[in-house]
Amino acid sequence: MSSGWIRRFHPAPEADTRLVCFPHAGGSATFYFPVSRAVSPGVDVLAVQYPGRQDRMYEPHVDDIPTLADRITEELVHWADRPLTLFGHSMGATIAFEVARRLEARGTVPLGLFASGRRAPSRHRGEQVHLLDDDGLIRELRRLSGTDAEVLDDEAILRMVLPAMRSDYRAVETYRYEPGPPLNCPVIALTADDDPLVDVAEARAWAQHTVAPFRIRIFTGGHFFVSAHAESVVGEITRHIEAAMTRR
Repeated sequence: MSSGWIRRFHPAPEADTRLVCFPHAGGSATFYFPVSRAVSPGVDVLAVQYPGRQDRMYEPHVDDIPTLADRITEELVHWADRPLTLFGHSMGATIAFEVARRLEARGTVPLGLFASGRRAPSRHRGEQVHLLDDDGLIRELRRLSGTDAEVLDDEAILRMVLPAMRSDYRAVETYRYEPGPPLNCPVIALTADDDPLVDVAEARAWAQHTVAPFRIRIFTGGHFFVSAHAESVVGEITRHIEAAMTRR
């Protein structure tokens, strides 16, 4: 099964379950290559590729979360023959939440939603990074340390990736939570103690968005703590999946 939206770096056709990974703003599916390598072949990893980057560079950007969630859900229903766990970092966590809502409305309840580096959907900040000029956007990227230094220092590459980054920032900064039923799947919030975009209270507020168990883990570091704590994050994912599959 092939799709412009889904990348399988280490296909695991015999796996009993799948992990769907949603990138951050400006990110791409390859951000999750190490995760795929770490959990395969026990888990089949589906990394989402948004339009406007890498091999989808020349496709129109999608700059609103509901449309992204609608389109990704339409793709994922074809992969829902096995239990799905959703993992999203930063903007990806918000998209994963909206996809989980849509999947549950269709009768597919995920094994769990990992919301990493993002405040709860009902917690809003008036951010307007997408309105900054290119220099301002680059300063924000440096502040968050989410883009490799060589990319930030290469003007040609920067000019290629800035449109996707601006579109993603517009999507996440203009997103407004629409009240609705809470999720039926567990939610696991992963956050850091020095993340300028999320404080612990905002991360704990994810508990309000599920009737299933909720837990939070706080790491040291900044917004991209997932890279510094990759082994621990993968451990959180695999332990949750194993426990959830045992209970089925």
